[in-house]
Amino acid sequence: MTELLHLTERSLWNEAVRAGSYEQSTRGRTLAEEGFIHCSTREQLPAVAEFLYGEGKGPHGELVVLVIDGDKLTAPVRHEEAAPGGPVYPHIYGPVPTEAVVALESWPPAP
Repeated sequence: MTELLHLTERSLWNEAVRAGSYEQSTRGRTLAEEGFIHCSTREQLPAVAEFLYGEGKGPHGELVVLVIDGDKLTAPVRHEEAAPGGPVYPHIYGPVPTEAVVALESWPPAP
């Protein structure tokens, strides 16, 4: 399994479950607006969480981490620099079918 992680709000994930696919890009931006879904590796996740949600929760509540099996995606995944010379992050160029999400983890993680 190729593990990709995406931090989101539980309410947005619940909407995706009802719709059958997840189409949020990052905090406050959709796949349609951004062109891809921002993801990270497990090592990158704490810094991403701090950058996007420093206070530990989203504007609409509880945060969760979608653990995505990249092998179950039909959309392409590209590993790209966020800025020239910066870290490389995985980006999913299409919707994530809910069945590609193999686990849901709380954020921040329990001590």
